[in-house]
Amino acid sequence: MLYRLKVRVITTRPGAFAWRRWHAARGGRVGSYAMLPDLVRAHAPGRTFADVGCMWGVNGEYSFVAEAAGATRVTGIDVFGPTPEFSERRERTGSRVEFVLGDIGSAGTVERVGETDVVLCAGVLYHHPAPYLLLVALRRLCTGTLILRSSTIPEVGGVRGMAVFWPHLDEDQRRLWSLRRLGMAAQLGITTPFEDDEGYGNWFWGLTPSALTALMRLAGFAPQEVYREALATTVVARAGAPSFGHRMLDDEEAARLAADISRTGRARPA
Repeated sequence: MLYRLKVRVITTRPGAFAWRRWHAARGGRVGSYAMLPDLVRAHAPGRTFADVGCMWGVNGEYSFVAEAAGATRVTGIDVFGPTPEFSERRERTGSRVEFVLGDIGSAGTVERVGETDVVLCAGVLYHHPAPYLLLVALRRLCTGTLILRSSTIPEVGGVRGMAVFWPHLDEDQRRLWSLRRLGMAAQLGITTPFEDDEGYGNWFWGLTPSALTALMRLAGFAPQEVYREALATTVVARAGAPSFGHRMLDDEEAARLAADISRTGRARPA
């Protein structure tokens, strides 16, 4: 009940503003959507740059920012587009920004783009049914710095790593997560029932910041800077070695393990 009240307060403008002041007073880094261009300018010069999910509502804006900042090669990637606004700006300015139509979760798309020093991914993760797999794909693409921004939900007191899976919740549960009072008109799968035909247009996961950073670490990113908002988190992370992996056994190893499990009686139904 207290958590529901917390969410209801934070999803109002006064509540979100109060949260920012409270977080800053505690010494936390406070973020905003408006900080993304500055982060791009700080990391893109002299490096290759890719913007994953570059079209929706921004028409490749951050790709152009990276190019102007001195990135050596810039690629925008999205599952739709290019938009007329993007194409017109590219033509008008003589830009060399490349656009790749593709799903970054596909190995073929990662191969087409190639390894990239700096990757921006904003407003994408919570639209994916398997955020860990998306982060793994981003790690295959990114060799240096990832700038990730995602919608997040408030932490649950005393419990880290919590998350909410939004598809197919009942109307009362979905209503709790509506951001209409903050000016967002529609959230497919939240303000409407889940719509199968809309694919990634739906909102899938409400991750707490602790769940988000844990997933990033598992996929091979080391968070360096974490900027919090009431309902969003921006992370600047360094690409490293994934902390999780599974090695498939060969036939001999698999048979030996199977015999050991049977001998010790470890595999017992719960």
